Amino acid sequence: MSDNPIFSFRTRAVHAGHGLDPSTGAHATPIYATSTFGYGSAERGERLFAGQEDGYFYSRLSNPTVRAFERKLADLEGLPEAVAFASGMGAVSAICLTLLQPGDEVIFVAPLYGGTTGFLHEVAAKFGVTVHEAADEDALDALVSPKTRLIWVETPTNPRLNIVDLARVARAAQGVGALSVVDNTFSTPALTRPAEHGIDLVMHSATKYLGGHGDAIGGVVAGREDLLTELRLVGLRHVGASLGPFEAYLFLRGMKTLPLRMAAHCEGALALAQAVRGHPALAATLYPGLSDHPGHEVATRQMSGFGGLVSLELGTRAAAMTFVDGLKLFTQAVSLGDVESLTCHPASTTHALLGDEALLRQGVTPGLVRLSVGIEDAADLIDDVLRALDQVPAQPETVSR
Repeated sequence: MSDNPIFSFRTRAVHAGHGLDPSTGAHATPIYATSTFGYGSAERGERLFAGQEDGYFYSRLSNPTVRAFERKLADLEGLPEAVAFASGMGAVSAICLTLLQPGDEVIFVAPLYGGTTGFLHEVAAKFGVTVHEAADEDALDALVSPKTRLIWVETPTNPRLNIVDLARVARAAQGVGALSVVDNTFSTPALTRPAEHGIDLVMHSATKYLGGHGDAIGGVVAGREDLLTELRLVGLRHVGASLGPFEAYLFLRGMKTLPLRMAAHCEGALALAQAVRGHPALAATLYPGLSDHPGHEVATRQMSGFGGLVSLELGTRAAAMTFVDGLKLFTQAVSLGDVESLTCHPASTTHALLGDEALLRQGVTPGLVRLSVGIEDAADLIDDVLRALDQVPAQPETVSR
């Protein structure tokens, strides 16, 4: 459907990737709860296993429900192909294990999700891959080399919500023949489509906004067909990080309302950021929709909304803990992107394994709190946050941004 200019993103979110079930006419994509598929003849089985014919023969490699989810995500990202995995980290692992060889170099723009950073430093490095950390996209030119294989970024970044200029990342990768990878979990294709800026691979933790309801775990990668064929072979056939049909069904259902939910998330997050900035308990309010956010100009250029995450700097660990414990509507949980509002203290949860030195270098301070703004009434969420902030001592000097 992405090839048809008549259909808008909102329409494709509902219809792309699937139609009436060919065998029954079912309107909703069925859950194909089967491990294996009959292929009719030994000759056809040989062709299927060799990859010479499209079809289903074993759900570890492909399943009709999962395939519908893959097609929908690829369509929404404006890319030709996608492969789904059992989790976002399954997607990360598949990219690295498929595309990296001993002697290759990876550059990531910090901070990334702690699990991604941990995999690069603790797993990829064991196989002879050199990992470089760039403070921002300005630092890429000094780090790229003929050995660079991947440049990996998030935007907005987790958890400081820095904005990375995707076109600059794509140019840096193209200049040395490397591949660019963007974790688009925070933006989703409803707000940012990295391929439009020259990015090669786009990945998601589907657990977050794509599903949207906190009831399924999964990951997905979209990109060129040749790259995705390799990812399917390694990530599914060899590693086995396969998404189940039940989870795929939930993601298909969730993505139909993705544009509506993202609009509500963005509206609530902007209202909350504007309402709390300047509160005496805060050292900083981090949200790319605020005009004085350092990445506001780039965000305005490459995003159609500023996202549903707001991060607050409260100065100290004690203040951050007092604040999150004072919240009533925000559940303390490490995920994000649910219709319900969530909060976490990244330094002690999602990024804890990085160690104190890396945390401080990447700006994941003891006083930083991440808020995932749900679709509840913004006024109720603002009241909840302000009440919790009022329990925290005032900062010596308040800086809002």
